[in-house]
Amino acid sequence: MENEEKTQVLILLKTSRGQIEGIIKMLEEDRCCVDLSKQILSVQALLKKANFKLIDQHIKHCIKEALTEEHGDEKIDEVMDLIHKYAK
Repeated sequence: MENEEKTQVLILLKTSRGQIEGIIKMLEEDRCCVDLSKQILSVQALLKKANFKLIDQHIKHCIKEALTEEHGDEKIDEVMDLIHKYAK
């Protein structure tokens, strides 16, 4: 993974971590369930975005390389497994 993409994923994950810590604090303070749910949805969106960036980089680099080295079927199967998990 290239440094710029890695940095973007790290920022998304660290932001998610911070939001999760905030959600825990909100729950401990007996905050409104709707507010908690909105924050959880926000974290889920950040994690989904981070995961998409990882998959994107995997396709652009690892699979591309595997195809040129003629062992792309294995890498394509990995991505297909991920897509099936997303579709659930």
